[in-house]
Amino acid sequence: MSKIISTEEHNNFVVVKTEGYFNKDLGELVISLVEENVKENKYHFILDLEQSKIVNSIGASILIEVIEILQEKDGSLSLCHMAPIIEKTFSIMGLTKYCNTFKSLEEAVAQ
Repeated sequence: MSKIISTEEHNNFVVVKTEGYFNKDLGELVISLVEENVKENKYHFILDLEQSKIVNSIGASILIEVIEILQEKDGSLSLCHMAPIIEKTFSIMGLTKYCNTFKSLEEAVAQ
């Protein structure tokens, strides 16, 4: 089952850890969480994909929406713990031009 397994605040970031297939359902959970936090003036997010090894096209398109929401507020989305196939796919799509990528959560939080 795809789900958000935790949401924590580290430094100035909201860290969102996901589990399972990053598809429409999980993407909608993430975008709802981002929208709720933006209302509370939280604009910097780290998405930890360690437990999500596959992202489909709808999940990726929802991440583009998240980036657009955050850019409107001068916020940011960082990604960490991406499986190699996800990292390659996001790079080909140009998604990584609009968000930072890190090997680990520790690196992402330290940015």
